[in-house]
Amino acid sequence: MSKRIWWILIGAVLCYPVITWMVLNYYPDDPSQMVWSDREAFNHKFISQISNISAVKQTDLIEKLGGPDITEAEKIGADTYQLMYYRTKRAVSDGITTTHECTALLFKNQQLIALDTDAVTLYQQVTKPHA
Repeated sequence: MSKRIWWILIGAVLCYPVITWMVLNYYPDDPSQMVWSDREAFNHKFISQISNISAVKQTDLIEKLGGPDITEAEKIGADTYQLMYYRTKRAVSDGITTTHECTALLFKNQQLIALDTDAVTLYQQVTKPHA
């Protein structure tokens, strides 16, 4: 009986790394199921890895990060501008998300055109005459 227990323990020790690797590589991240601190880190990591802005579509981003924490939109002529804020850093633990705790992403006709402070500045420039 003692030998059997040792074989079970050895099998468990050998299986654990394989199962862990499979979960980490094949289990998809779901921001809606994350606690707020994990979601912030996930958002920050994903947004900071965007290198080719013109390749990011709004639908793909929402599919990956979920809905934005704050959003603003304006239709100017045939173009729709949407400024989406995703929380990436908590400033005050008060349960209220502000734009200062978020990273901004600006979309024009569902295509990413600017990130962070550039996104806010461009959105204000584009919408100011129409506001």
